[in-house]
Amino acid sequence: MDEQTEKIDYSLGYHIFPKKGLLNDPNGLIKFKGFYHVFYQLNPQNTTHENKCWGHAYSVDLIHWQQAEIALFPDKWFDKDGVYSGSAVEYQEKLYVFYTGNVIDAAGINLSYQCMAVSEDGFTFRKIGPIFPHPKGYTRHVRDPKVWYDPEQQGWYLLLGAQTNEKQGEALVYFSKDLIEWEGPRLFLRAGDERILEQNGYMWECPDLLHFEEQDIFIYSPQGIEEDDIHYKNLNQTVYRSGKFENGIFSTDMDMREIDWGFDYYAPQSFKADGRVLSLGWMGSMFPEQETTVPTIEEGWLHMLTIPRELTVKDDHLIQRPVAELQQLRTAETKFNVQNEIFTFPNCRLELLSENYQGFSNFSYCINDNLYFNYDASEKKVQLNRLNWFNGEIEVRELILDEPLYQYQWYLESTSSELFLNEGKHVASARFFPKTSAATITFSSEKINEILIYELAKVM
Repeated sequence: MDEQTEKIDYSLGYHIFPKKGLLNDPNGLIKFKGFYHVFYQLNPQNTTHENKCWGHAYSVDLIHWQQAEIALFPDKWFDKDGVYSGSAVEYQEKLYVFYTGNVIDAAGINLSYQCMAVSEDGFTFRKIGPIFPHPKGYTRHVRDPKVWYDPEQQGWYLLLGAQTNEKQGEALVYFSKDLIEWEGPRLFLRAGDERILEQNGYMWECPDLLHFEEQDIFIYSPQGIEEDDIHYKNLNQTVYRSGKFENGIFSTDMDMREIDWGFDYYAPQSFKADGRVLSLGWMGSMFPEQETTVPTIEEGWLHMLTIPRELTVKDDHLIQRPVAELQQLRTAETKFNVQNEIFTFPNCRLELLSENYQGFSNFSYCINDNLYFNYDASEKKVQLNRLNWFNGEIEVRELILDEPLYQYQWYLESTSSELFLNEGKHVASARFFPKTSAATITFSSEKINEILIYELAKVM
């Protein structure tokens, strides 16, 4: 190795990531017996999409995460080839988790089973097994159960992502009074205008339903959505619709809207705790040529989760904001009034805040010649661009706002960027891989801007 080449440590200080192996979808998010539990898809053996288990992290404050022993291994006939994604609920002082068991039979055909396991303490589980037969009219791509209690119906709903025999994406819903006997399935989504369902894709993954006083929000991750101008440019998408859920049916007149306009956001899951709706997503849904060349593979790990976000709704828009607890990570604060400036920090573990309720003028950021955040005030256009580590080309993601940009909050850590615009109305997540562990930020603007930069603690 060249003596001048810096040895870069890509490990993370406040995000959940695997010390070894591959991480993907967050699973079983819940607050149970004083701990926030985040389970997640994990291949503990290597950085390929095989040998899926449920990894496990827990915290008392949403900041300091401890890694627990693997919660669920693929060790039963109904999940022998993978413990796939699912959710968790508390019932009669026990933790019940629901997941999809993946099985590959002797002919090489994939089978899927919707399964349940139970825990007294949130750390050790007893598997119950499949809870109902596979639905007729659907391929074996039926998975990712999300379960919640409905006080009006005094029972439990279970929502599944599915693929019809005609290779169309759908969502199915089941109902139970006791988590044991299930009625269904029924089609979950009903649109007032069928034209808004023209882009179905071929599979809906990781469905989720958020309940707010004003309305309900359906979140899902459809595969096979065609690129549409500046939208749907990633390998797979995550979208939401606003509507109303009643008697097992979600009714909507709103077309799907991207939940995150960045590069690497997929398969989020929500849970209720402390009077809030909280969520984490997976930062890692990449095209294969990118994924197999991610630099962290040399360190033996791959992919990460987002920071915890609080979700609200306003005028049919899903609002995402970093949880307030993350402010406790701040160790040093610097206020700048600048028009053109270069900031340097010993590491890229930062939070940037700026607001101008009259609307910003044109500005641009460059992080380590690797990540770029630009705003064009005349077009109300924002861009988040990055250097592709696989082919060395600049990739572009952009969004046209429906109002001037007046506020942004930006979390940066090592190889991750989470950008929140206009108090969380628009969010862009991205992975990037600079050639240095330090941070050099070049800022340029038409007018002077007040920028707060916080250096953040490493707590993991």
